[in-house]
Amino acid sequence: MAEVVRHIGLSLGADICWPLCFEAIMRELDLRIPVGGDTVRFEVERVTIEPFDLRQPCKYDLVVDRLTHWYHTSREWIKKAILMDDLYVFNNPWSVQANEKHTTYCAMMQLGMPIPETWMVPPKSYEPNPDLKPTLTRYAKLFDVSKLGDRLGWPMFMKPYDGGGWRGVTKVDDTNALWKAYEESGKSVMHIQAGVNGFDRFVRCIGFGPQTHCVLYDPDAPLHDRYTTKTEFMTKAEEEHLRKVTLTINSFFGWEFNSCESLRRDGIWHPIDFANPCPDSQVTSLHGHFPWLVKAYVRWVVFCAATKRKMRKNQDWSPFYEVAALDLPYEEKLSRYAAIADERFETARFEEFCAKHLGHLDEVAWSFFGTNGAKDAVRQKVTALFPPHEVERFTELFWSRIQDWRGAPTR
Repeated sequence: MAEVVRHIGLSLGADICWPLCFEAIMRELDLRIPVGGDTVRFEVERVTIEPFDLRQPCKYDLVVDRLTHWYHTSREWIKKAILMDDLYVFNNPWSVQANEKHTTYCAMMQLGMPIPETWMVPPKSYEPNPDLKPTLTRYAKLFDVSKLGDRLGWPMFMKPYDGGGWRGVTKVDDTNALWKAYEESGKSVMHIQAGVNGFDRFVRCIGFGPQTHCVLYDPDAPLHDRYTTKTEFMTKAEEEHLRKVTLTINSFFGWEFNSCESLRRDGIWHPIDFANPCPDSQVTSLHGHFPWLVKAYVRWVVFCAATKRKMRKNQDWSPFYEVAALDLPYEEKLSRYAAIADERFETARFEEFCAKHLGHLDEVAWSFFGTNGAKDAVRQKVTALFPPHEVERFTELFWSRIQDWRGAPTR
């Protein structure tokens, strides 16, 4: 029996807290997992940014990527390593690059999800281009953007078709507000989306491989309070429904780490924002939910690396569209979509693996999140984001919420 090392790379940007906690828990676990006659160990290191030869080998078996969505050098290195070295990466860089919010709305509408009515409008202004004037003169139709208010109702929302992180999202309550938002949108191509007016729940469901975690979300609160700590805010059936929605979206686009925001109105869940394939992982917003996320990182990384799970490089949407074409109620279709997702994420195999090899993770994480090392990770992130006079206050706030998690009967 040989001892084999799986090399895990963390491709990071401004991330501070979760890598520190992930690395510490991996050291404490000190895993040695029997796989195919070998004993598999794990080594974790942070990926550097430097020039690279396209033919140079990649030392990593798996990379956790937090840069692909905005840092092109790392994205292209990751693409090269997938194509030439069989590197496993989440998320799929081609999917992250190609599938913006507009594409996700269209695809999930086609699968029958109750997405609010959404329009795209041409940009208000343009970059200079010699072909621009003849193109617009010949083909662009004049339009009155305020007419959409009569169709969609007030209030509604204007947001970039490829947006993220609440960039450029504007609630518009009347014609004047809509014109103002459009004038200020500049060169951005915008969506105008009907509001789910009268909703009584706003839930963000985080998906990590086959793992999901639902949080009652308050978009009007300060950033550190948007992820509420409330529990029992929906039924088990509703939680299962949002699990299916989230895993359907993630498996459709090849995203193993993503979040889906949904609004409930009159008992129906409307997904409104679900192209977030590098979702928030910071303790300064997740606080009491942060330990769940770190554990989810550990489980999915270890499972994928230990089993040499093959990365799905190409997107195959046909099975989903075959279900969409059936004459079935939406809930039955959703269950069939989720079955495809569970097969692609190897949910049953994953759960069996975790039960056999990571049964002690919960206890290790519970202990770690009571240590000075964990509190220092919180403090480092707070120090990076908050003014000096607020560091102590917010460090204690986030730390107290993690201790509330440690004291909860179910974690």
